[in-house]
Amino acid sequence: MIRPALTLRRRRILVDVDIQQDLFLADGKACIRNHRRVLANIRRIMAWARRNRIRQISTILLKDPNRANGNGQYCVAGTAGAKKISYTMRNNHISFGSEKSTDLPRLLLNTYDQAILTKENDDPFDQPRADRMLSETKATEFIVIGGLAETAVKATVLGLLVRRRAVTVLTDALGYHDKNVADIALRQMQAKGAKLIDSKGLLGHSHLRVVYACRCDRCRGRLPKTCATSLFQDET
Repeated sequence: MIRPALTLRRRRILVDVDIQQDLFLADGKACIRNHRRVLANIRRIMAWARRNRIRQISTILLKDPNRANGNGQYCVAGTAGAKKISYTMRNNHISFGSEKSTDLPRLLLNTYDQAILTKENDDPFDQPRADRMLSETKATEFIVIGGLAETAVKATVLGLLVRRRAVTVLTDALGYHDKNVADIALRQMQAKGAKLIDSKGLLGHSHLRVVYACRCDRCRGRLPKTCATSLFQDET
C-alpha cells in the first residue's frame, strides 16, 4: 500500500513551475517576454512563502542533451541554463530525478520545506514520481507560478484540477513566449475551475521594482515601464 506523501490540516502549497535560468533570465536561451516584472513578483512570493512557512513543490525541465536540437536547445541537462533561479531555492529542500519510480519519503513536506521534481517534458503528470507527489499531497489550496503559461503551467494546473484540487494561479507571476496563446490558456484554466488573481491580491502592495536577477537593463531599472491590455501585464 502506498502511503500519502503528505497529510496536513489546512495548508497552502506553492507550486513553482520550471523557474529556470534559460527561461527567466535575459541571457537565457529561451527567455520569456515579460521577465523583469515576473521575476519581481516571483521574488516577493518566495519571500512570502518563507515568512509564512508555506511548503513548496518545484518542477524543473531537464532535456536530454542527445535529443535537444533547434529551438529545443534550452533547459538541457548539465547546462547552466537548466538551473533554477537562486531565490526560488529553499535551504531545507530535497530533489528527485525523473526515474520511472513512485518512491517518496513518508510525510515528505513535514520534513522538508521544498520538494524539487525533475521532468522530461512540460507535463509533470507524465513523470510517475511527480504525478504521485502532486496527486497525493493534501492541501486546501495550490498556488501556481512559473512558466511557460501556455504549456507547462497549463498542463500542471489542468492536471491538478482533474484531481479535484483547489488551484489559484498568480497571473503576474507567469512567464510566456506567446501572449495571445497564454491568454487563451489562462481562460481555459479558469473555465475548468482555477482561480485567477495577481500577486497583489495575495500579498498586498509592494515597492519592489528592481530585481537584479540578471544583468540586463530592464532588471536593473534602466528602461521605462510599459504595459499592455490582456490577462497579463506585457513587456516589449
